[in-house]
Amino acid sequence: MKYYIIAGEPSGDLHASNLMKSLKEEDANCEFRFWGGDLMKAVGGDLVRHYSETAFMGIKEVVANLGKIKANFKLCKSDLLYYKPDVLILVDYPGFNLRMAEFAKKNGIKVFYYISPKIWAWNTGRVKKIKAYVDKMFTILPFENKFYQEYGVSIDYVGNPVLDAIDNRNNKNEDITVFKERNKLDNRPIVALLAGSRGQELNYVLPEMLKMVDEFPGYQFIIAGAPSFTEASYQPFVEGKDIKIIFNQTYELLQQAQGALVTSGTATLETALLDCPQIVCYKMWGGKPFYRFLQKFVLKVKHISLVNLILGKEGVKEVVQDQLYFDVLKAELNNLLTNQDYRINIFNNYNELHKIMGEPGTSARAAKLMVEALLN
Repeated sequence: MKYYIIAGEPSGDLHASNLMKSLKEEDANCEFRFWGGDLMKAVGGDLVRHYSETAFMGIKEVVANLGKIKANFKLCKSDLLYYKPDVLILVDYPGFNLRMAEFAKKNGIKVFYYISPKIWAWNTGRVKKIKAYVDKMFTILPFENKFYQEYGVSIDYVGNPVLDAIDNRNNKNEDITVFKERNKLDNRPIVALLAGSRGQELNYVLPEMLKMVDEFPGYQFIIAGAPSFTEASYQPFVEGKDIKIIFNQTYELLQQAQGALVTSGTATLETALLDCPQIVCYKMWGGKPFYRFLQKFVLKVKHISLVNLILGKEGVKEVVQDQLYFDVLKAELNNLLTNQDYRINIFNNYNELHKIMGEPGTSARAAKLMVEALLN
């Protein structure tokens, strides 16, 4: 069968690539054409657009790139009609993918959605589009079941693909001494910085994280380089600071780190499942007034991190918008690194999270259900 897959971000590239591997096991005659990244490309098939050309987030960035966005829509529509897939598989990325779902449905192409957009956090009106244009939903977060059931949307919960990615990670049992030697690090304990994969996150969040470097000289701060960036992307921020950037080893870094500062997103869940104590950080354009507006009129949830949303409580500290400044972050990081009661509480919350999330095998379960749905 012919599969057309759209993933618009690094995390989508990772999870879509694992899904593709499982689809190859279920369907010996599968063919892939996709929008995604290097991981999907490594599995095989035709890459139409790399996510580095499609990942625009935030009002300013979207407005500045309207021409590119329109061109991407036009290309994707014509390419879908040209390829005539048996199914269009959408991976998160709702601003683009929901429009493509509508187009595909109107043109007789079956639509599956793998990894639901976070419409439960804001813009719940999008659930009407999912109900109208998506043939099958494959969800990955436990609390999504209740949300979709309230709107009468039929779903299959398949577990979370992060579990698969972590279970299959490189250097899974590596000793910290070997990790440090391999990456030419010194003997100080490590603080990992996961500053996000978008330009606006580097601009707003990374500078706040980097203010901690000089305050904790007994630790070495390591940036987990995002696949959407290069070394040059970070240089304006890290110049003159005692800090190193390591690419393609985020999981290895987290499993060896004493703690982490993590930009809100999938990375918070990955950090938790690797049992690395963390502080969740987020800052965006607009300052305190804009964020208060979002809280009052847009956001539908109490927390911004997946860890806390799944737990239904504050399992890890969130330092957001006007709270993300020097004194607050320094105090929280000091607690994270030195207060044993604080750390034990995080580990207890992580144990609870592990029980809720369950076991690996998400990609295989999703692929099996998808092939069965296409054959029936």
